[in-house]
Amino acid sequence: MTTVTSTHSGSSAEDGPKASNMRSLSRALEVFAELQRAERPQRLSDLARTCGMSLPTTLRILRVLQDFGMVSQTDKSYRIGPAVLPAARSFLENDPLVVSARPVLQQVASQTGLTASLYTRLGFERILVARVDGEAPLRYDLPLGKRLPLTRGAAGKILIATASADELQQVVTAAIAAGHEDSSFTPEVLRSRLPEPGADYAYSADERATGVLSVAIAVQNRLGRPSESISLTSPVEAASEATLKAGVPELRRAAGRLSELLEGSVY
Repeated sequence: MTTVTSTHSGSSAEDGPKASNMRSLSRALEVFAELQRAERPQRLSDLARTCGMSLPTTLRILRVLQDFGMVSQTDKSYRIGPAVLPAARSFLENDPLVVSARPVLQQVASQTGLTASLYTRLGFERILVARVDGEAPLRYDLPLGKRLPLTRGAAGKILIATASADELQQVVTAAIAAGHEDSSFTPEVLRSRLPEPGADYAYSADERATGVLSVAIAVQNRLGRPSESISLTSPVEAASEATLKAGVPELRRAAGRLSELLEGSVY
């Protein structure tokens, strides 16, 4: 008689298929996330290599995503499909963070004359979820939903300013894997970019985009670990480091108001 020992207590015959289904879902979301990061349509071979999957597996995933309109194909390249638009519209109209942030950002931009933005953390990246333009237009177009690194830019760095050594290592590994940093990037280099201990704001100049200055404050939540940040941004010819840092008190007030607004929600 052969005895089989499970590595999971209380396992059943259904655990195998369930675990397999979850792995398939995880792989599909990984491919979908990689298409979101891409600046242009991706070939099957490139997606498979980046995601560390075989060509047949990647192709099966892409076909399922196509069936749901999440992915579109042109010739031999794949890109995000139209089904993401209804989801994005629903998020922008109903998410309590975005709804609460709009008037707060408008007031900050009006008070400072600078572009005010709200970012939310997604894993080891951040996403722009709301923005109100300042008096001076930025040199680049940063669309809502753009995946950005935590390792560059004030709004990203403030979210990991108090991270442990282990988490910083995870951030570094993820940034390299996502193509945000090169293979020589280390936790020591990342720590040198972060605010000084005790500082409640981060500043950046020419980090993520050339000729752009930015300062950011974290939005505290009930769990004590910030997952959102508010930033002020300006092209270098329209402001100075002193100008940006002079807006920190207004950012503090804005972050406090947003924390209060969200405290009573289920966010």
